[in-house]
Amino acid sequence: MYTSQVIRGWARFLLICALSAIAFTPLALGQSQSSAETPQAVVQSGIEAHLGAGYAALKSDRYPEAVREFRAALALDPKLAMRARFPLALSLFESQQLSEARKEFDTVRAEAGDLPNVMYYLGRLDLLAENYDGAIHDLTLASAKRPFPDTAYYLGSAYLKKGDLPAAEKWLQAAAGLNPQDFHVRERLAALYRQEGKASEAEAAATQAEALRRRDAEVSQKRVACAQALQSSSAGAAPAVCDQLYDPDDSDKLTMLGTLYGQHGDYEAALKPLRRAAQLDPNSPQTHYNLALDCFRLGRYAEARDALANVVKLWPDLAPLNALYGGVLYRLGDKAAAYDALRHAYQLHPQDASSATLLYDTGLSLAEESLAGKQYAVSAKYLNEMAQLFPQTPEPHRLLAEVYRAAGQPSQAAQEQKQFENRQAQAGMKSP
Repeated sequence: MYTSQVIRGWARFLLICALSAIAFTPLALGQSQSSAETPQAVVQSGIEAHLGAGYAALKSDRYPEAVREFRAALALDPKLAMRARFPLALSLFESQQLSEARKEFDTVRAEAGDLPNVMYYLGRLDLLAENYDGAIHDLTLASAKRPFPDTAYYLGSAYLKKGDLPAAEKWLQAAAGLNPQDFHVRERLAALYRQEGKASEAEAAATQAEALRRRDAEVSQKRVACAQALQSSSAGAAPAVCDQLYDPDDSDKLTMLGTLYGQHGDYEAALKPLRRAAQLDPNSPQTHYNLALDCFRLGRYAEARDALANVVKLWPDLAPLNALYGGVLYRLGDKAAAYDALRHAYQLHPQDASSATLLYDTGLSLAEESLAGKQYAVSAKYLNEMAQLFPQTPEPHRLLAEVYRAAGQPSQAAQEQKQFENRQAQAGMKSP
């Protein structure tokens, strides 16, 4: 079942990233620092900590932990519909707590409206409850902007269960085009054709389904064997095992193979399958992210940039793409473009500490260059933003004092010098 798992696993990852784009409301860079010290800001910090932990757990399939974290966030602020309640409902759905999931999804819908992501899950819940009219209604709304590539499959299944065979055929054929390697779709088509009295079509679809099922089982076995070979003490024999997964015409298998090599630190071996997968699927964020990450680890920064340049434009609100793109641009010396990408990644996912740290380093470097070039307003802009990013860090204030002294603004320089000294003293008190 690797094909459907690949499709749904990455689709859910995209959904989580997309949620981050609308869910988090980080401290806007450039706002006053005083707000960071208010009781409200302390509560907000607690909310963001729970949200960050919840999303990390959800992405790693640790559903009970995700449920606890999102409920903790809601206890601090019950109005967090898409920030906490939707991922809570998703976590409950994935852990098969369907009645609880339905309750949370219904609450989200009442607060946020008929969003496609919400309607997709409500439709699936209706289908499981044999409420076929409800499933058709909800999944039709979801299909306007499919959050998952299997929406057509579930919609066709609902029509089939209801007995509307022409509509079922329309959607199941659409699903077959979207997911040609998913044997579940072929099984549904076989059942449909039998009901329509199309014996030859039913037999052909059933034969295809069985072939795809066997193929999935075979690929899953090869994946396990590859992982075991890479983990063994005689890992030098792994290529002979793992390269059985290499199929120059199957981007899913190629991505799987490249990811397996990458997970076990063999980045050179990962390059060939990941490059070929990117050629086969030029618009896939998953494929190009994996290739770019592998190139980044190998120090092939120009190739990593080229792998990401197009998909970042196609998927502008995916934090991982922007974070990696910013890191690549930074290594290539394009600090201004790196800053923009990293800033956007931070706004999408402020819990990513590594991206925030690289954003800080990039901002400080640009500020120092601007100061050296006597671009005092530009330098101050960067430094104020970095002071907001890490409010307790002294260095931005030291540099701001230099900027204001150079710009002939002694009173502001004195204020920043005092801020620097206060934070330096606080840091010293906290140090062991």
